[in-house]
Amino acid sequence: MPLQQADFSPPPPPRAARSRLAPLALALAALLPGCASLPAPDAALPETPMQAAWSTPGADASGAAAASLAAWWQRFNDAQLSALVTQALQANTNVRTAQAALRQARALRDVSAAGLGPALNTSASAQRSKAASAGTSNLFKAGFDASWEPDVFGGNRSALNATEADARAAETSLADTQVSIAAEVAVAYIQLRGLQTQLGIAQRNLVSQNETLQITRWQAQAGLSTSLEVEQALTSSEQTSATIPVLQTSLAKARHSLAVLTGQTPDALEAALADSRPVPQAAAGLALTIPAQTLRQRPDVRAAEHRVSAALARVSQADAARYPSFSISGSLGLNALTLGSLTGGGASVVNALLGSVSVPLFDGGAARAQVRAQEAALEQARISYQATVLTALKDVEDALVALQGDRARLLHLQSAATAAQNADLLAQQRYTSGLIDFQTVLQTQRTLLTAQDSAASATADVSADHVRLYKALGGGWS
Repeated sequence: MPLQQADFSPPPPPRAARSRLAPLALALAALLPGCASLPAPDAALPETPMQAAWSTPGADASGAAAASLAAWWQRFNDAQLSALVTQALQANTNVRTAQAALRQARALRDVSAAGLGPALNTSASAQRSKAASAGTSNLFKAGFDASWEPDVFGGNRSALNATEADARAAETSLADTQVSIAAEVAVAYIQLRGLQTQLGIAQRNLVSQNETLQITRWQAQAGLSTSLEVEQALTSSEQTSATIPVLQTSLAKARHSLAVLTGQTPDALEAALADSRPVPQAAAGLALTIPAQTLRQRPDVRAAEHRVSAALARVSQADAARYPSFSISGSLGLNALTLGSLTGGGASVVNALLGSVSVPLFDGGAARAQVRAQEAALEQARISYQATVLTALKDVEDALVALQGDRARLLHLQSAATAAQNADLLAQQRYTSGLIDFQTVLQTQRTLLTAQDSAASATADVSADHVRLYKALGGGWS
């Protein structure tokens, strides 16, 4: 939830104090002809090129509302995926670091807010002294001290505005971290399920190839085939066997990544992810908002906006430092020779009221240089904002292009896998009937393995493309 702008205006002094402060305030006002306030600089964000619609043809513009992207992982209808994302958003180390940074930014904002009001201190002391010509004497003191620096030129208020913008930037940076972590978990989970599918395909094809190898050996023993065909069948079987350790290694690494992303040790998900499951598929009907609305959904763009606001406030703060500063202080105390007199009626009352002004006369141009430095920082924040906007547009366009291309690729690969399976069945039948040679059987088996593996990989790619599109659209926070 966005932070609410609190009213940090200093409280008015008590009525008795106002009567004493009035002459001093008039004297200070006399020193400030025509310097009551400074115009605020332009806070508008820089102009950034913006397109009216997404350029990728065929983008789906109907279906779920954009608000549903806050928990987009639920659209995959996979309970384990949702559980892993939820755990990662709570326990991931990057998320926890961003949460600590947000608490720090809010505390610094509160420090700046406290500086706008008066400060009140109390003190007490006891002194015992002895002189050569006199006896021992005691002195007890108790009192209050108050001070206040009127924010005549708005420097303190600008400092508060800067820290408030920093706090909001930290808040949206936390959201951006959460968006990234949710996407990383989903992509790693999809890759793991895709690898499990590919491993199953390799193992099933290996069983089929081993059966062919055994049949070929029997035929060679019966004199129906040659040793060449046996060696060819063995080569095909061993090549498939060699892919299985590679897939198993990749599976283990994917499990380790998921465990660390969820804030656990690498072996924590060994049992939970041992069973093979299909690659989760995203629900159809993703609503695509126009580019300008999409940018407002992305937390990194909002964080860049807040950083511009913070830099703008620091320019005002640096400019205010070039003008006089004022302070009002007062004290009220009691002095007594004994502790009993201090709390009774025998103590003497001491009070003082002081007003001061500090006017910078010569600093070698340091104050103006500080203003220029903050103006340069503001320009950097503006350029960074523009870069963030352009990157956001690119992310969405790239995700749409990848999704469209992988969808078309998947359709062709699925057709190829179906045709390869039919060809393998026909080759087995014709080889048994003596109509084709053994080389054709081996070729159809290798083609079947390649086609099924490619289709499984493309299925995982399409699901991962959906995840990247959800992330690019600013999904994962509200």
